[in-house]
Amino acid sequence: MTVLVLGGAGYIGSHTVKALCDEGTDVVVADSLVTGYRAAVDKRARFYEGDISDIDFLDGLFEKEKIDAVIHFAAFSLVGESVTNPLKYYTNNLCGTKVLLESMVKNGVNKIVFSSTAATYGEPERVPIMENDRTEPTNPYGETKLAMEKMFKWTAAAHGLRYVSLRYFNACGADASGTIGEAHNPESHLIPLILQVPNGKRDHVSIFGTDYPTADGTCIRDYIHVTDLADAHILAVKYLMNGGKSDIFNLGNGVGFSVREVIDTARKVTGHPIPAEETPRRAGDPAQLIASSQKAKDILGWKPCHDSLEEIIASAWNWHKNHPNGYEK
Repeated sequence: MTVLVLGGAGYIGSHTVKALCDEGTDVVVADSLVTGYRAAVDKRARFYEGDISDIDFLDGLFEKEKIDAVIHFAAFSLVGESVTNPLKYYTNNLCGTKVLLESMVKNGVNKIVFSSTAATYGEPERVPIMENDRTEPTNPYGETKLAMEKMFKWTAAAHGLRYVSLRYFNACGADASGTIGEAHNPESHLIPLILQVPNGKRDHVSIFGTDYPTADGTCIRDYIHVTDLADAHILAVKYLMNGGKSDIFNLGNGVGFSVREVIDTARKVTGHPIPAEETPRRAGDPAQLIASSQKAKDILGWKPCHDSLEEIIASAWNWHKNHPNGYEK
């Protein structure tokens, strides 16, 4: 089986590539390297630099490589940036996916696993969130991801495509080897921002909003280890290869931790005081996002193995303290 991983030089993509290679799968990676890092790509995979909005690049890739299934991580994913520059997100996420699907249909590749997001739900009606709950995104990032899901649905109806959309919650942590991890520029995710304090990159971490209707007044999120996410993508590929029907799955631990709890755990793991500064809420931040992942467990056989917040932060700290500048030398 040969799997094409689009965006395989990014955070979750690179971990999925490593996990695929570890179990002996033949892996092809395509990445524009606009936000990804060549150094993050496992050397056992064949790498092509190019953009999914380039039809000639994709057609050439499908002609050269016999691809059985595609995993699609190639999308911009910064919520704040999507609000200030929505057209960048529509151009890359939606238009790029349209070109990808055109090339897949043309070249007879009919299986795709899509990296979606809990941002498709917006402000949840209930917790934990179920896959059939209302989808009302509160930012262009979530809106484009939801539109991409709809594009898969209608392409499936017209051309026999089969897809799995994985809506995951807060990806975090790093591979146990310490060789790959999270590196965004600019960084916007809570755990790496917290760890920049003991790494000497900032003098404090900000807490955005302390008046939410939660036990300690700060936002609650469902944190899921990147290795568990990688495993879910591989299980989804196998599910499609075995004839599984198109479907959507949540990926989370089903447990929520507040911002204060995450900071306290990071203090314990790093041994650093990590000063925190309280600031006003950010627009569009829901109070609570917690997943029900029962469907993924029942149908895909997925079982998260790294669900301890302390373990998650320890793995992230192992990466960040040894790579304070990410993949830069």
